[in-house]
Amino acid sequence: MMILVTGATGNTGSHVVAELAQAGQRVRALVRDPRGVTLPPGVQPVTGDLNRPDSLADALIGVRGVFLLPGYADMPGLLAQMRRAGVERVVLLSGGSAALADMSNAISRYMTLSERAVREAGMPWTFLRPRAFMSNALRWLPQLRAGDLVRVPFAAVAAAAIDPADIAAVAARALTGDGHEGRIHELTGPDSLLPADQVAVLAKVLGRDLRCEALPDEEARVEMEATMPAEYVDAFFSFYVDGTLDESHVLPTVREVTGHPPRTFGQWAEAHADAFR
Repeated sequence: MMILVTGATGNTGSHVVAELAQAGQRVRALVRDPRGVTLPPGVQPVTGDLNRPDSLADALIGVRGVFLLPGYADMPGLLAQMRRAGVERVVLLSGGSAALADMSNAISRYMTLSERAVREAGMPWTFLRPRAFMSNALRWLPQLRAGDLVRVPFAAVAAAAIDPADIAAVAARALTGDGHEGRIHELTGPDSLLPADQVAVLAKVLGRDLRCEALPDEEARVEMEATMPAEYVDAFFSFYVDGTLDESHVLPTVREVTGHPPRTFGQWAEAHADAFR
C-alpha cells in the first residue's frame, strides 16, 4: 500500500515517514520543495499545496492511505480529491481541543471542522488527539542560549506532554493495521509535568543550573501576539488561563496501540540534548 504523509518534514510528519519506512511501507513524502530534503531510503518526495487540492493529483496516484494535518482552507475539497484518487484510509492529526467543539475558539474551531470534514468525506478514518508536545520545549532555546533563566507562560499549568515520535508510532499503526477505523486515539506522555519540572529535567540532562520563572499573563500575551495571530493567543489564554482545556491526565493509549510505553520527558531531552547545547 502506498501511503502519503503530509507535513513530511515537520515535527510529527518526519517521524511518521521514518516509522513507515522502517516498517517497509511504500511512502510518499509531501514537501514544499524536494531540493535539499533528506528522507529515508526509498521514500519518494512529492510536491503539492494542501490549500489547492487540485495540485495533489500526481502525488495521490496509487495512494491508499494518508497521514493528514488539520486546518486547511478547503478541507472538504482536499478530502474529496483524496477520495477520487482512491484513498481508503485517512489518519488525521487533531488535538484535544477538538473535543470541546468550541467554535468561538480559533484552535478548537479548526480542529473540530477538520474532524468534521474527515467524518463526512466517506473514507475510513482515525483521529489522533495528542496533548502538548514535548518538543514545545525547543521554544526555550533563545533563552537558554542567553543564560540559565527560562521564563514561561502558564507556569501553573501541568500537561502530560508527548514525544512526537510516539504520536508517529501510533499513526503508523493506524495507517497499516486493523482495528483503528472510526476510532479517536487520545495520546499523552507518561507523566504530568509543570513547566518548572521540565526545566529541572533539562538542567539535569544538560548539566546546567537552570531556573524557571513564571511569565506574567500580560507579558505572555504581548510576546505571543508578536509571533501569532491574536485569535490564537486568545485561544491559548482560554485553554490555560480560563481552564477550558485540561491536558494533565495521563492516558494508556500509546502503550495499548504500540505495545511500548510512551517516552518520558527525560528520554526526549536526552535524545535532543545537542539541540540545547
